[in-house]
Amino acid sequence: MTGTGDAGEDPMFRFRDIAVVAYLPSVVSSIGHGAVLPVLAIHAGNLGATTALAALVVALLGIGQLANSLPSGAIVARLGERRTLVIAGLVDAVAMLAAFFVPSVWLLCVCVFVSGMSWTAFLQGRQGFLIDAVPITHRARAMALLGGSMRLGVLVGPLLGALLIHLFGIRSVFVLAACASFASALIVTRMPDFGRAGRGITPLPVRTVLWEHRRTLLTLGVAVVIIGASRSVRTGLLPLWADHIHISAAVVSLLFAVAATIDIALTLPGGWLLDTRGRRVVAVPVVLAVGVGCLLLPLTDSALGVGLVMALIAFGNGLGSGIVMTLGADAAPEKGRAQFLGGWRLCGDIGNTGGPLLVSAVAAVAPLAAAPVVIGLLALAGAVWVGHWTGKADRHRRRQ
Repeated sequence: MTGTGDAGEDPMFRFRDIAVVAYLPSVVSSIGHGAVLPVLAIHAGNLGATTALAALVVALLGIGQLANSLPSGAIVARLGERRTLVIAGLVDAVAMLAAFFVPSVWLLCVCVFVSGMSWTAFLQGRQGFLIDAVPITHRARAMALLGGSMRLGVLVGPLLGALLIHLFGIRSVFVLAACASFASALIVTRMPDFGRAGRGITPLPVRTVLWEHRRTLLTLGVAVVIIGASRSVRTGLLPLWADHIHISAAVVSLLFAVAATIDIALTLPGGWLLDTRGRRVVAVPVVLAVGVGCLLLPLTDSALGVGLVMALIAFGNGLGSGIVMTLGADAAPEKGRAQFLGGWRLCGDIGNTGGPLLVSAVAAVAPLAAAPVVIGLLALAGAVWVGHWTGKADRHRRRQ
């Protein structure tokens, strides 16, 4: 493996040379998160939370990620990727172990918020490492595999968690998550630390880097907000519609499992398209699939219809595995890279948080059938913005 200076010139690069240090920590850590997510609201309810408070507990994971986007960039810039990854893994392990013991829902809120913060630092550290370790000709495939490794963990996690819950009770998933985060921190200690090398000893302030690159963040960064929002609406909108037309929870879970399988299957094809055909050819279908799927959703009245819509959205989402991280890696400057990626992560987190909030807002003031129509039309309009700015980014990348 080589550092930043040689990464684009290595014709002998092989993904298997970095598989353990680059992707195994993501798979392991995601297994823990995947086991916790489905039962987090249930556990909060067991601790005495109301429905609204249980929903807040789940939302705090995303809020923690959003809150730590910019600080994580500063931390990576100061400590380097490897040290940040180790610390993030250990902090998450402590938070999940504490969640196992806490007697009140408010302490659980603190644990979940801290876990979300550590997850953001973990993702930024992994992205920075791959930028250094992978030739630019393989960058998108590397980022796609990172996204796919997390999807694999989230798919396996609930299955393993279900077994543990059956044997030891619901709190056992937090022990699994703590062990997974600790194991990922141990694996990370084996990775080379390109870290601060070549990027200066005294990091630039985050606000200075973001202001210098404000045009990129306000154009291509907004495209990332649109992509993130498009991806996130499915987790809020599709279960609501399925419940509205009286599809059982078991069938909904099965449909989500099928969609997750499609996501994972398209990881490598999507990465290959990104590397060989450009970023726009993948970014636009991600948003278009959501737009068309949402417009078709009110026409469905059966599990088969909802399943087909989910498959369409999963097709676009699977092709776009790693697209946000790839666009960020392309746009990131050499000087102040980690700080810029913190701002980039903030754009993605705003989209991820804003999508479900948009679903809730529309559903609160209009019939449920109006929500997918409004979101579908907004996604189609957003696809125009995404196509324009990712196209410009492609042309700029080819000139370089």
